[in-house]
Amino acid sequence: MPLNSEARSLLDLMDAVGAPPLDSLPPVAARDARAEFAAPILERCHETVDLDADGVPVRLYRPAPADEVPGLLLWFHGGGWVLGDIASHDNICHALARRAGHAVLSVAYGLAPERPFPAALDDCIQATRWAHEHAGELGVDADRIAIGGDSAGANLATVVCHSDPPPLVFQVLVYPLTDARMTTASYDENGEGYFLTASSMRWFLDHYLSGDDGAADDPRVSPMLAADDVLSSDPPALVITAGFDPLRDEGIAYANRLADLGVATHHVHFPGQIHGFFSMPHHLGDARAALALAAQSLADALAQRDPPPA
Repeated sequence: MPLNSEARSLLDLMDAVGAPPLDSLPPVAARDARAEFAAPILERCHETVDLDADGVPVRLYRPAPADEVPGLLLWFHGGGWVLGDIASHDNICHALARRAGHAVLSVAYGLAPERPFPAALDDCIQATRWAHEHAGELGVDADRIAIGGDSAGANLATVVCHSDPPPLVFQVLVYPLTDARMTTASYDENGEGYFLTASSMRWFLDHYLSGDDGAADDPRVSPMLAADDVLSSDPPALVITAGFDPLRDEGIAYANRLADLGVATHHVHFPGQIHGFFSMPHHLGDARAALALAAQSLADALAQRDPPPA
């Protein structure tokens, strides 16, 4: 399938703007450059509250006045562990909360290289456990907690699932990075010209793994390398992938492996799309479709169910 025409127009616009490649910039400058392209908020939830999860900044998105106790989605933003923050994914979290009818907790985990691996992972684990422990204060159901993210955020979500988390009922993985060895065919096919490049991925990984711990073949970095018994205990998953994405093949392979191990997995592929498309509903129809899919899948997974008969 050819590149989606809207995505092609967006890439042409980015070329016309002439922004320098991310991997040519120091991290702080790259963050400033990316922040200039923050997406507008198209759908607002009922309210947001900024909180402190024992030292990790988080933002709670409440879908509506508290007539019922909703479930909760913890969201870890993308950005290669180097870029992004709560503001960069504010539009996505507003929309997910409003559409799904459940609360969202966006996590501002520490960014590399200032805080290299495993700092981001540790922050996400801490925020997940904190949310479960403080569910009553957050006004959410501790028995209906899901986890998710996009790109590097999806990578963190997968590894949190493998790190003795509190009970999780669902995971939303949007073009997840699951194999940091960068050896799949989609790196060769899509490594240039489609927003995320192979050289940018190397730049991200070099910063993320710049400390004294972790490597590309560590399952905490490459969850595809986790043991079968670890993956088979994962919660049900929605996995979204894009055809013109260097991460395409590892996302597809991860979805297939979960399914093969008996994890209820719904994999939806957008063959004409680029990495990052999910965060661009103001530009791309496929992003609006993917967002609707994620919200409905979350609503279904977190639906209040009647207790079993006595």
